[in-house]
Amino acid sequence: MPALNVEFSDRELEDLRQIAKERGTSMKALVREAAAADISRHRALQEGAEAFRRFFASHADEFAAAFPDDEPPAKGEGRGA
Repeated sequence: MPALNVEFSDRELEDLRQIAKERGTSMKALVREAAAADISRHRALQEGAEAFRRFFASHADEFAAAFPDDEPPAKGEGRGA
């Protein structure tokens, strides 16, 4: 399995030791679990954002009708040069 060396400050390392001890796990397992949780959270946020974009695109006309002031000006409209 590929590995990654991660540097921590002395304070961070001591905090990790303490947390691992309190949880009855190793520091390696603690850091791996935190990284895996962050990866999972990141993927979920990406999937949620994509679902929102699809929903918004499929209802664009409804949003435009409901919020006309938020629509960008059409070509040729707006300020003159």
